This record gives sequence, C-alpha cells and structure tokens, in this order.
Amino acid sequence: MKKIGRHSFPDHWDIHPLTDVLFLQEGPGIRKKEYQDDGYPMINVRCVQDGYIDMSKARAANMELATSKWAHFQIDENDILFTISGTIGRCAIVKKRDLPLLMNTSVVRFKPIHPHLTLSFAYQYLRSDFFVDMLKDMSTGTAIQNVGPSHLKKLFVPIPPLPEQQRIVSILDRAFAAIDKAKANAEQNLFNVNELFENSAQEIFTRKGIDWEEKLLGDFAEFRNGINYTKGSKGEKIKIVGVKDFQDNYWVPENDLVEVSLDGSVNETDLLKEGDILAVRSNGNPQLIGRTLLAGLINEKISHSGFTIRIRLKSKIVNPNYLCHFMKIQETRKTLVESGNGVGIKSLNQGSLSSLKIPFPKSLKEQEMIIEKVDSLAEQSQRLKEIYQRKINDLKELKKSILQKAFAGELETETLKTV
Repeated sequence: MKKIGRHSFPDHWDIHPLTDVLFLQEGPGIRKKEYQDDGYPMINVRCVQDGYIDMSKARAANMELATSKWAHFQIDENDILFTISGTIGRCAIVKKRDLPLLMNTSVVRFKPIHPHLTLSFAYQYLRSDFFVDMLKDMSTGTAIQNVGPSHLKKLFVPIPPLPEQQRIVSILDRAFAAIDKAKANAEQNLFNVNELFENSAQEIFTRKGIDWEEKLLGDFAEFRNGINYTKGSKGEKIKIVGVKDFQDNYWVPENDLVEVSLDGSVNETDLLKEGDILAVRSNGNPQLIGRTLLAGLINEKISHSGFTIRIRLKSKIVNPNYLCHFMKIQETRKTLVESGNGVGIKSLNQGSLSSLKIPFPKSLKEQEMIIEKVDSLAEQSQRLKEIYQRKINDLKELKKSILQKAFAGELETETLKTV
C-alpha cells in the first residue's frame, strides 16, 4: 500500500499532486455593498450542500461586474463546488439547470484536467473523509474552521485505472441511492412523529369543556425583560439563561448555563424563581421568537439575558406547567412569531404577551391531568424521535465508512448488502 499522511492507497493507483490533475479556483470575495436585490446569482458557502446547490440561499451580484470584472469566476456545468469555511468539505456538482452562477469567497471550484481522472471519481474522492480529514488537519480558526487554496495545493489525488474508477463509482452510486432512500424514510418518520405530537397536543388544549374559561395572559401574569451586559462588564458574576439555552429544552438547564459578569450587582427582581417561564424576545431568526422554558427548583442565583422575557404568574388560577405546555404548541408559537415586530431582528414585546389568549379549565386538578397527558405524549414522541435520529446518524456513518473503503481499495459489490 502507498502511504500518504495517515491514509493508505493500493500500490497500483497513481498518486498526483492535486493541482496536476484538478483545476482549482477560489471565489473573488465580493463585498456586501456589491450585493443587490436582482442580478447575477452568486453562490456562497451556505448554498453548497452535500450533493446539491440550494439556490434559495444565493445572493445577487451586479450584472455588469459579473460579466466583466468577475467574468473568470463564472461557474461552468460539471464544475465541482467545495466549501472551505465553516463546514469544510460540502461538495456538489453543478448541473446545467443551475446556471448561470458566480462563486464568492469560501467556495472553490474543481475541474478534472487529467485525461485519466473521471468527474464522478474526483467528486466522490473530494467528499470523502480521506480528503476532508487531510484538509481539517491544516485548518485555521477556532469557532469557524478555514482553509485556503494554499492548503489544497499541498494535497494529493489518487487515480486508479479507468475501469476501476468506473467500478468504484458504480458501487458508490447504488449504495448511496439505497442509503439516501433509507435516510429519507427515517427523516419522514421523524417529521411524522413531530406532527403527530403537535396535532395531539393541539387537540388537548382546544377541546374545551364547560368548566373552561379564557383570559388574557396579562390578566394573571407580569413580565420583565432580561438584563444586558457586555464582555467588558466587571461586576458581580451570575449564571444567565440565553437564547442558546432554549433549543428543544422544557426546563431551564441550570447545570449547563454560562456565567457572566454584570455592570454592578444583580437586582433581586431579576432573579429567576421556581415556576417562572422564559420566552425568547428577540432574535434574527423569527422562528425562534416565543420559544419557552420553565424554571424548576432554583438552587442558586440565576437571571436571564435581555433577549428574553420572564413571565411570572400573579395568581394560582393557572398551573405554570400547563401554561408552558400551552405556549409550546404550534398555534401559540405561530401567534407569538406573527406578533413579533422589527425588520432585521424580530422582537416580541410585553404587550404581545399580555394580549395572548389563554384557555384553561378552572379546575387545577383538570389542568394537572392535561399536563400528565402532554408529558406522556412528549415522552413517547421523544423515544421514537431518538430511534429515527439514531437511524439517520447510522446511515450517515455508513456512507462515510463506504467512502473510506472505496479509497482504501477495499470496496466490493458485497458492500451493497450492508445498506
């Protein structure tokens, strides 16, 4: 076996420096002020997904500049686009239907220039762990990984005999088609579980009995925006609940919160208490507006960021657990998202929360029964979601494993039986 770095290739494969067999070019780094509402479609790093180009994320560039100053950055059919920032190694072949396109920085294009290197084999190699791992070893940056053409030029490309390239690509195509089909089924099942839970929970809260009433949230709750702080703040240290802590959580994740410094000391009125509900107040993604968390038993000083609002009940006519469940159902979230104002960053204000209509049974015992039903539904849904998510993750790993075998010269037709 021929050894290149930590990877080995069959002895009869030719190994070439990347730029001897692939044309390589990075985008020009078009600045934001050169974007416009309509013009030449420009592919950025977010557009290149695994195996396809998401045109919905494309920006527009000046048409005149695209056909003059940036003309040599125009993308051709059968170019291989490859991301070199953020998620390194997302890869897609450009189809005729995608054109015309212009590429921006953080995206490079490859084109085979060696007579014995096929497009399909080059594409499969560039998306393999063999190639991506070598790149990541050379990446720079902490939060975001970055590589550049100078790193790519140091890498190598294996070229098996043409019949072997064709055999490998044929097996990969069939294996990946089967994997993609199984993955799509698992993703659909995961979607169905979410929809079933949402519909069932919605039905529970809308099936009103004769002893139900409806009040505005502001009639029995009070609100307080979270506290603001900066990296330069040097006062009291305290754990804080931020937007990133919401995700799919139900309870405030007390043990996973970050500690920040404030300007001065914390006001007692800003501390969380058991039964408080937090809602996302402000975010660039409007779909995050109105996400909620419930505070359980609080054992230390915890507050919440200025991007959130605290809801604290003034009376005991509604169980906080019931209210949190109600605020998490799809229809309530939709109402809260639509009530958000702002253009760039959507914001939910206290007035919107105050006017939210809350239906509830007058009996606290009936509220507790509803909580138990929703909790049970959520538990069953979570178990199913974990099963389907494991299936999706296993299929992703299987694809990586098959690619690994392909470029170690160990890929056999029997590989298809593992899918």
